[in-house]
Amino acid sequence: MSDAAAKGRPTVQGIDTSGPCPVEYRFAHARNGNRHLTVVFANIFAPDDYGWATGVFNSLRSNILWIRDLFDGQNTYYLCKGMDFSVERSVIGLISKVMTSLGLSPGDVTLWGSSKGGSAALYFGLRYGFRNIVASVPQLRIGTFVRDVYPQVGRHMLGETMPDDNVGVLDAVLPDLLTSGVNPEANIYMVSSPQDEQYSTQVEPFLGLLQRYRNFNFVFSESPFITGHGKVTQRNTPPLLGIAYLLVEGIAPRLGLTRHGYEEPDADKSGIEAYLKSTSVVQESFAAPVVTLPEARAVLPPEAVRFAGYAPGAVRVSIWQNGKYLASAPVGADGGWVWDRGSQWNTGEHMVRLFAVDPNGYQSERTDVRFTVARYVTVRT
Repeated sequence: MSDAAAKGRPTVQGIDTSGPCPVEYRFAHARNGNRHLTVVFANIFAPDDYGWATGVFNSLRSNILWIRDLFDGQNTYYLCKGMDFSVERSVIGLISKVMTSLGLSPGDVTLWGSSKGGSAALYFGLRYGFRNIVASVPQLRIGTFVRDVYPQVGRHMLGETMPDDNVGVLDAVLPDLLTSGVNPEANIYMVSSPQDEQYSTQVEPFLGLLQRYRNFNFVFSESPFITGHGKVTQRNTPPLLGIAYLLVEGIAPRLGLTRHGYEEPDADKSGIEAYLKSTSVVQESFAAPVVTLPEARAVLPPEAVRFAGYAPGAVRVSIWQNGKYLASAPVGADGGWVWDRGSQWNTGEHMVRLFAVDPNGYQSERTDVRFTVARYVTVRT
């Protein structure tokens, strides 16, 4: 076991060797004593074969267990290699030990994953009675998918020749669980999209079985920003995290069947732009302040920098440098204003930005003043 550097959240990295296959994991302790465990399964091409490990869960209050899907150098859907399901037994052994060590029950656990990880979350959640399952764009006919789409993974899981009988066995593992109605109290949250090329074969045929579950929640995302399977979860990360934050607090939302994602990236913005322009704090009719001192591009000694000018209609002139507020200079009845910093300026080039503010709080356009401060400058009198 060793400490692993995490993006913003300390983790412990280890290997559980109590089962037939060594299982690599990362673990982060809960925040503020939260009594929940989130188990994260990896999608294909996840960095280091750990899913959702890029810092997205940094603020999630639960304990987090990331499980690596790398067994004999290849992915396994956390199930099998060469149809030997010792991988599955080792993975559930790890989850059970962590859960028990925390003094938690399956009702205190959320299984989480997308794509391959979503399939694993659904499988382990249903078969082993975990309360919460979050599965984004899972594959429910695993055998066919790995044979046709990822044959390297398919040969590792199904055997070198990927025989049809073995494909059929893996194709059936999830549909058989759904047909049996196992774990009927599970809270299931699934995300998919018609823009996902896998939807019609891997998700849609099984929606009827999923809808038998009392708290099955299906987020059907129809966003123009989704261009394929890999973009569905990316587009839906905010709502997925919203679900996660509720689950770790013991709140299981009931969303039912929902559709969303009707963005309009090319929408006509002329109406709102016209409104904003007419009510903006920056008013085109309100003149920018005029600066008479210092003169443009003046070279001045550190102690002789003085600002002056006029801003008719304004009550003050606001003065900024490099995004930092310096001061406000009151404007007299005649429109004139002056400001002296009261301390020496650093040598070098300076750019100061000013704007006027009227009695209603409206701001003018900006005026930029550029000057240079040098130590040995003769000031003419």
